[in-house]
Amino acid sequence: MNVPLAYGSGCLPVEFPDHRTTVLRPAPEPGLPDERAAVRAALENPIAARPLRAWLKPDARVCLLFTDLTRATPNERLIPWVLDHLAAVPRQNVTLLNQTGSHRPNTRAELETMLTPGVVARYRVLNHDAHNADQLVPLGVTRDGTPALLNRLAVEADVRIVTGFIEPHFFAGFSGGPKGLMPGVAGLPTIMSNHGARNIGDPSATFGVTEGNPLWEELRDIALRAGPSFLLNVALNEQRQITGVFAGDLLAAHRAGCAFVKRSAMRKVDAPFDVVVTTNSGYPLDLNLYQGVKGLSAGARILKAGGTLILACECREGVPPGSAYDQLLRSAASPEEILARLAAAGRPSPEQWQAQIQALIQRRAKVLLHSSLPDEVVRAAHLTPCPDIPAAVRDCLHAAGDGARVAVLPQGPLTIPYLE
Repeated sequence: MNVPLAYGSGCLPVEFPDHRTTVLRPAPEPGLPDERAAVRAALENPIAARPLRAWLKPDARVCLLFTDLTRATPNERLIPWVLDHLAAVPRQNVTLLNQTGSHRPNTRAELETMLTPGVVARYRVLNHDAHNADQLVPLGVTRDGTPALLNRLAVEADVRIVTGFIEPHFFAGFSGGPKGLMPGVAGLPTIMSNHGARNIGDPSATFGVTEGNPLWEELRDIALRAGPSFLLNVALNEQRQITGVFAGDLLAAHRAGCAFVKRSAMRKVDAPFDVVVTTNSGYPLDLNLYQGVKGLSAGARILKAGGTLILACECREGVPPGSAYDQLLRSAASPEEILARLAAAGRPSPEQWQAQIQALIQRRAKVLLHSSLPDEVVRAAHLTPCPDIPAAVRDCLHAAGDGARVAVLPQGPLTIPYLE
């Protein structure tokens, strides 16, 4: 059978053996017939909150938080619709703040693509900078005593509007909700504390789990310290069509959205597979290998111990080169050395969480990567280059013997399989 894998801005057609292949996709959800009307209705009839316009007072300072380039949120539709809804607010009172977390800032050209050129021209649009202490204000401390820092503009706004989309998240349970504030506009020390080795290694820090997940519960608590925030989150299908809109109270609206997404995204399987082929849902989610660890995590959930995991992730921006994640991978001789270092370290380091998760997967599986990266870069990341996915699958199934099976996740972490 031929299965198109989400890859870059298109798809990668791959041939798999008919009788040994299970394809796992999200349950089909139709796009809403009138997305804009659905968003307007949600803003006017929110969950456990007053309508958005009722939050506004004369001269109110509004901070509208939006997700960065590494997320599939349809910002180019959502943000203009929200701004139209806020037409009574003077433009100089509105700040659009990019939820970059610890990621790089987005360029003006990228922001124009994300938000439309008209929005960027007419409004104040800023990238959050997790490294800039002048942008941050303390709101107590994290559980290990690290200052809990959030962006000053978000905290001091009279009205905070947190936008984004909801999908299962590999260590925070689900994206969206309070993640738009923490880590979306948090300081780097706060992010590193929350994403430290202890939280990342907790069994409850995984796809589909929020309550009882120590990492999510802490980011929730920090986000709430900023005061009331109005949430606008959406659910999406494979075509990036909006399938559900969840607006209102930061937690109540997010909870409703998570329940909706869980029904379509979480897919049960009866037994683990010898080989799993996964993606990172294509562009923009597969911009780099750092993001690709999410796809690995999704596939690893249903892989036999000692099996082979193959990731198709374009990585047009590299690992990215020079990032803390890249440096950590290159400085260690093996995944086991990475885990040993993190266990011995007294303080967390930037982006260690992605390297830790990758190393934990490699402790129990062989990991291959099909990408645009040079082979030497792939090997420096402790992965095996995979130029020919069908050939690699055939070889792995042959080595595993009669009855060996392969699972395919064409949309990567938009589908979260789990064992009964």
